[in-house]
Amino acid sequence: MSGDEVKALLDNTFVLVAAVLVIFMQAGFAMVEAGLTRARDAGNIVMKNLMDFAIGVVMFFLVGFAFMFGTGNDWIGWKGFGLGGLSDPFVFNLSPATFFIFQVAFAATAATIVSGAMAGRTKFKAYVVYSVVISAVIYPIFGHWMWGGGWLFQKQFLDFAGSTVVHATGGWAALMGALLVGPRLGRYGADGKPRALPGHSIPMAMLGVFILWVGWYGFNPGSQLGADFPIVADVALTTTLAAGAGAIVTMALMWMTSGKPDISMTMNGALAGLVAITAGCVFVYPWAALFIGAIAGAVVVGAVRFFDRLKIDDPVGAISVHGVCGLLGTLLVGVFAAPALVERAALGGSGGLWYGEGFTQLGRQALGSGANLVWVMATAFILFSVIKKVMGLRVTDEEQLAGLDVAEHGAPGYGEMVFGAATHTAAAPVPATTSV
Repeated sequence: MSGDEVKALLDNTFVLVAAVLVIFMQAGFAMVEAGLTRARDAGNIVMKNLMDFAIGVVMFFLVGFAFMFGTGNDWIGWKGFGLGGLSDPFVFNLSPATFFIFQVAFAATAATIVSGAMAGRTKFKAYVVYSVVISAVIYPIFGHWMWGGGWLFQKQFLDFAGSTVVHATGGWAALMGALLVGPRLGRYGADGKPRALPGHSIPMAMLGVFILWVGWYGFNPGSQLGADFPIVADVALTTTLAAGAGAIVTMALMWMTSGKPDISMTMNGALAGLVAITAGCVFVYPWAALFIGAIAGAVVVGAVRFFDRLKIDDPVGAISVHGVCGLLGTLLVGVFAAPALVERAALGGSGGLWYGEGFTQLGRQALGSGANLVWVMATAFILFSVIKKVMGLRVTDEEQLAGLDVAEHGAPGYGEMVFGAATHTAAAPVPATTSV
C-alpha cells in the first residue's frame, strides 16, 4: 500500500469516526431537551430528535446535499441528487459516502436545535414539515454559500466548523418557531413576569451536556476533513478550553446575580462556549479560546434574560446558546484569528483585530453572519407562518395540560409508577432565573 493510499485510509476512517460522534450528539440534544422540559412532554421531545435525524438523512440524500455541495452557481448547487454522478474521491481523500455521512450529521444538528425552543406546545405533524424543509432547503442553500464554495466563501468569510452555518441557522429558526407558536401555558403571569416551569430531570440534562461536549470532538476536529496532526489536536484543545471557560463564567455570573450557582444555566454556559469556538477553533490560540468561551458564558446569561423579557418562551435556551453565541463566536474570529493559523488553515481570510490586521476580517464575519440571520429568519418565518395557516402550529390548551406524550403519541414517556399524577400538575408561580 502506497503512502497516498495509507493517507486516504486514515482520512476516511478519521472522518467516519468523527461523523459517528456528531451523530451521537443527537442523543445529547435529546437528553438536554427532555431533561429541561416537563416529564409529560419527554417522549415527544425525544421523538422529535429521532425524526430530525431520520428525516434529515433522507432529505439531505435526495436533494439537500446537491443544493449544498453540487456544482452550480454562487447561490445554489444542482448536481449530486441522490449522490449521483459524483467523483471518487469527492473532497480531498474522502469518498462521496464518507463526506455525505459527515455532512448529514451537521444538517441534522441544525434541524434539531429548534425542537427544544418549541417544546411543550407544538403539533408533531407541524414539526415534521419544518424538519423536511430545513433539511432539504434552508440549511443546504445557506451552506452552499459558504462550504459549497459560494459567494460567502469567495468573500473570505471564515466559519471553520459551523458557529454560523450550523448553530446560528438552528438558533434563528428556533427564534422564529418560538415566536410564532407562542409561550407555554403559565410561562408568563398576568403581570407579564416569567414564571418557572422547571425541567423534570437535571441529571438527564447534564448527561446530555457531556454527550454534546464529547460529540464536539467530532464536530470541530472532524471539520479538518482529514487526520492532519497537529491541526486536529490543536482544534480539540481550543474546543475544550472554550467550553470550560464558558461554564465557569456563567456559573460565577449566576452566583453573583442570583445568589446561587444555577445548574441549568451553567450547563448552557458550557454549550455557549462550545458553540462560540466552533467558527474559529482552527484559527485561534488556546489563550484566545479561553477569552471566546468566557465572553460567550457571560453573553448567554444576558441573552436568556433578554428573550424572557420579550416573552419569547425558549425552554432550553436554544436561541441564546446557538443563535446569539453562534453569531458572537463568528464575529470574534474577526478579533482573535491569528495570522499564522489562518495561513496554516489555507482557507483564505486574514488575521483579526487583536493582531493589528484592521477591521477587514471582522467586516467579512459581520457580512456572513448578517446574511445568515436574514436568510434564516426570512425563510423560517415564511415556513412557520404557512404551517400555522395550513395545519396549525400549536396544540390545544387541553392537550398541553394532558402532556404531548399522551396527546400527540398516545402513550406517556414515563409510566405512572414513576411519576404518577405529578406529571400533570400545573406550574408553581415562582420567579424564573434560568431558561427553563
